[in-house]
Amino acid sequence: MASFNPTQIFDDGTTEEKGENARLSAFVGAIAVGDLAKVLVNISKVQDDEVGDGTTSVTVLAAELLREAEKLVDKKIHPQTIIEGYRIASHAALAALEKSAVDHSSSPEAFKKDLLAIARTTLSSKILSQDRDHFAELAVDAVLRMKGSSDLSHIQIIKKAGGKLSDSYLDEGFILDKKIGVNQPKRLEKAKILVANTSMDTDKIKIFGARVKVGSTGKLAELEKAEKDKMKAKVEKIKAHGINCFINRQLIYNWPEQLFSDAGIMSIEHADFDGIERLALVTGGEITSTFDHPDQVQLGHCDLIEEVIIGEDTLIKFSGVAAGQACTIVLRGATEQLLDEAERSLHDALAVLSQTVKEPRTTLGGGCAEMLMAKAVEGAALKVDGKKQIAVTSFAVALRQLPTILADNAGYDSSELVAKLRTAIYDGMTTYGLDLLTPGGGITDMRELGVIESYKLKKAVVSSASEAAEISTSQVI
Repeated sequence: MASFNPTQIFDDGTTEEKGENARLSAFVGAIAVGDLAKVLVNISKVQDDEVGDGTTSVTVLAAELLREAEKLVDKKIHPQTIIEGYRIASHAALAALEKSAVDHSSSPEAFKKDLLAIARTTLSSKILSQDRDHFAELAVDAVLRMKGSSDLSHIQIIKKAGGKLSDSYLDEGFILDKKIGVNQPKRLEKAKILVANTSMDTDKIKIFGARVKVGSTGKLAELEKAEKDKMKAKVEKIKAHGINCFINRQLIYNWPEQLFSDAGIMSIEHADFDGIERLALVTGGEITSTFDHPDQVQLGHCDLIEEVIIGEDTLIKFSGVAAGQACTIVLRGATEQLLDEAERSLHDALAVLSQTVKEPRTTLGGGCAEMLMAKAVEGAALKVDGKKQIAVTSFAVALRQLPTILADNAGYDSSELVAKLRTAIYDGMTTYGLDLLTPGGGITDMRELGVIESYKLKKAVVSSASEAAEISTSQVI
């Protein structure tokens, strides 16, 4: 016999909301999730801008801290207590991280070895992992050429489809992906360069809808002559700068190109804006648009300009530029998509290395640094009373999740590996971490294995994730 009693889908004691209240609760919940997502996105962007890598780590750690905070809120622990506990834990973790950091900058050979290890570690999780040794060498050589500067605009990356990723190489000087004008010198020594962003096509009327009426072909010839004379006068002003190379952001039409050729001046047109800004930087020049005062214009200089062939393309190479640290990394690969991803991966490595040159201290990877910090946080928790102690301990739990996720992503039994690592760290083997290269996984000395990371990167991850968790938790109050 059919029963007409209502089916119960909620647990006993569940509070049920209906109508407007239910809609409002769902809306507030959606806003909270949206705000949290914005916080995670923002800390990831800051991490990328400040250090160049570690975006995944900072997001994962922040998410784990928030997961632990949610559990504490469910246990009726006040959000302010959680925030205070997290701050105590963060200070303890950063102090332990700083204590474990090593500085080899006094020894150039040892420091370069550290930089190579950092580059390999950074590239291990990216598309260049199979050729990480090769690209680590390229990245370190490029960064060391900058002699302590962190301005990556001195490093040009050119992508050319064809060949293998391992065919990529570092070229001293600057390479511009353009061609030299027709009937002009293809090789120029001791170049004096004028870099410009100006119109060299006055034979075109640019006013939309404009018309010119003439009564005879003679008048048309006079109009063309006036245009040519105007352009010739502009070219004469450019020549007055005493240059032998003119590089323009915009097009150079046939008539001015011929005038430059007759004067023995190399002209290069339509250089992309990013390329021309970088070129002006490395040659020591400035971009100009007017030519009435040659004495006020700063020219660029280099020892040699010549055409080079990369793959099937002809490009222009500037050697012996004013900024001697400038260089170009030429990326080769099968497809444009592969090259784009390779460029992003290489940029991350360059960014981390440039920051490490400024802050030379290093820490160990493979979960070693996180486990050391977790141990220090648990020690700090013993000195705290009340519910705040639980919050401090939760911070340590979140830190231990990072090596757990590393092992999971490698396809190993994270429970067993992390337990072994925790035991090793507590037994005083403070340089041990996860060895994910051997079959079945294990733990080993990270310094001997060469798994080294930037201290600044690790510090930024912990600081940003902790602050993000505090901000998000405070919104509950």
